[in-house]
Amino acid sequence: MYEQLLTEAQALQSQTVALRREIHREPELGLDLPKTRAKVLDGLSGLGLEINQSQATTGLVAILRGARPGPNILLRGDMDALPMSEDTGLPFASQTPGHMHACGHDAHTSMLASAAHLLSKHKEDIRGNVLFMFQPGEEGYGGAKIMLDEGLIEAGGKPDSVFALHVAPELPSGIIACRTGPILAAVDTVHGRIVGRGGHGSMPHNAADPVPVACEVVQAIQTLVTRQFSVFEPVVATVGRIQAGTTNNVIPETAELDITMRSLSEDTRERLASGVCNLIEQIPVAHGLQGEVKLKRGYPPTINHAAGAELVAKAAQGLLGTEGYRLMPNPDMASEDFSYLLQRYNGAFAFLGVAPPGTDGKAAPCHSNHMLVDEDAMPIGVAMHAAIVFSSLSGLT
Repeated sequence: MYEQLLTEAQALQSQTVALRREIHREPELGLDLPKTRAKVLDGLSGLGLEINQSQATTGLVAILRGARPGPNILLRGDMDALPMSEDTGLPFASQTPGHMHACGHDAHTSMLASAAHLLSKHKEDIRGNVLFMFQPGEEGYGGAKIMLDEGLIEAGGKPDSVFALHVAPELPSGIIACRTGPILAAVDTVHGRIVGRGGHGSMPHNAADPVPVACEVVQAIQTLVTRQFSVFEPVVATVGRIQAGTTNNVIPETAELDITMRSLSEDTRERLASGVCNLIEQIPVAHGLQGEVKLKRGYPPTINHAAGAELVAKAAQGLLGTEGYRLMPNPDMASEDFSYLLQRYNGAFAFLGVAPPGTDGKAAPCHSNHMLVDEDAMPIGVAMHAAIVFSSLSGLT
């Protein structure tokens, strides 16, 4: 049966590629993706699926009812692009200046649409229902949480398990990778502002210089990470922007810092945020200055359930053999709003290798303006969606 799924996914390749390229040409950002949604709806037409559209976003959930009662399995594909210019030189490159599908969401969407076609052909073999979640706003807008909060996810029946597949240019093409437990990190950001007193660069004693204080804060953050957190509880705090002043002989009034924080559990997440905020507020006080902090919460850690990860491994090995599945030794420190679904439902998030031929492990990563997808890996993504469903709903072994 696994071999049949892969063969049928290969037969759908022309339409999978065509939809992916259509979406890639017209990338859209955030929660409002009317052109992308229209392409998806057109791609699902004729399948007889129940369509529930989000009222708060342009997301939708399409439902395939199996021939017999059983569990509900949700498969997620995100649809939004990034606010960046494309430099791939592809013949179907973005036609929208400043927008690019640089994270593979175009491939996720097209693979999920083709999986709907494949599974619809096997409706009589499915015990239960398949929910195809097409989601906008993954790139920082929390589209998954919005669709959850409005009740769209459970409108056609509460999911018993949820799964998502994300392309990975750094992995060999066609490889499936997954792990139990944390697979992606939580992300939070801090904007810090140190307020001093400006003056002449030749007379710092008559001013209150925020620049050396900002530098001290940067060093203290790194010490916080290495001295207050176990090496077996990894956290990352990166000062991505530090800005102050306008010229060499003027002491500025303020200095600003923007910091991204990554963590793999709610405990370390809270401790890291609290520690960084305390340093920004308290170190300036020791120098007679003032520290101001704004904390912005991002996505929680993406934590795979054991049963979900085991099902992914079973489906991948059945589809590709043992050499086609890779157990990830460590999480990645990027973040994902699929984490909100995994907080509520059993399931797993996994990766599909899409390294272009000849890149030898040096492919441009996601969020690069040169990021490419090996389209020959896409039938594996389509078949993988189907294999997860059949492994779960039909008792396939």
